[in-house]
Amino acid sequence: MDYPEYLRKVPKVELHCHFEGTVRAATFADLARKHEVALPTDEVARLYDYDTIYEFLKIFGMVSSTLIDRADFARCAYESLEDGVRLGNLRYREMFFNPTLHTRRGIPMATVIDGLVDGIRAAETDFGVRCKLIADVYRQDAPELARQMVEEVLANRVDELIGLGMDGAEAPDPPEKFVEAYRAAKAGGLRLTSHASEDAPPVNITTCLDVLGCERIDHGYHILADTAVLNRCKDEGIYFTCCPTSTAVVYGWPDLTAHPIKDMVAAGLNVMLNSDDPTMFHTDLGREYVELCTALGYDQSTVRTLVLNGVDATWLDDTDKASLRTEFTGELDALDAALTGTDR
Repeated sequence: MDYPEYLRKVPKVELHCHFEGTVRAATFADLARKHEVALPTDEVARLYDYDTIYEFLKIFGMVSSTLIDRADFARCAYESLEDGVRLGNLRYREMFFNPTLHTRRGIPMATVIDGLVDGIRAAETDFGVRCKLIADVYRQDAPELARQMVEEVLANRVDELIGLGMDGAEAPDPPEKFVEAYRAAKAGGLRLTSHASEDAPPVNITTCLDVLGCERIDHGYHILADTAVLNRCKDEGIYFTCCPTSTAVVYGWPDLTAHPIKDMVAAGLNVMLNSDDPTMFHTDLGREYVELCTALGYDQSTVRTLVLNGVDATWLDDTDKASLRTEFTGELDALDAALTGTDR
């Protein structure tokens, strides 16, 4: 077993993955034909080509527009988890979805959630992978719409729906815009996270922690610009759900050796790796580990830390978390032994 194979085989948790960003390009084209949605190109291989985050968000919205009925959501959720298992040994995921991208088109919230749950449960039966859901505030929405979304999510809540997050272009819409939505989510028993300091200053991390009540931070790369915020997050053990490929593409870091993740890990922050929008950025969870860990020369010990950070950052209860950690540790030990003496 060589090192890239080892990196694909290590068991993985994923906490930063957008359902709509996992739709296979061929499925996108298939659903567009099904619902008579016009596509920008007939070439499936070019559907996910773009140069900026704003072009990406446009395609992200177009993919969402092809998800209409319960079966569409179920199919795509199932395929998403199947890809995670097959390409990266995914074992547990807490997956984002954007309710208002669907409800504003007249799709009932129950259709969205029930369809996702159908796919999640079928994937667990077939592949043994578990998945929970995080409803995302879309930053470009009005605060009142976000608050209404949270109330509707709570009214349609199922066991699989455990949290509230926030995504979209960060710079024009800072986190404090959505305080009321987060307060409603917390009052309703949802766990809290948010994309922060992805394309905006470290103060957004502070706002998410202190004002919104977030328990972990998605992305967070610009934390490196503020030593005080960095030290606080290190001291408090805040977990960062980082995404190498998508952010390197969008923000123009020339290669993964220049990615801020390297310095975040070196600074002692709790980092774990994720695929973000894998099909839309032509990647997968296994590839994220292979590309980043080989580019940065990470050894088995660092890989183990990244993997177990993912387990520790989950919103599983203490018993399930301890069980998953024990399971992963045993598998990592076996993989480490199998790798000994091979070339890396």
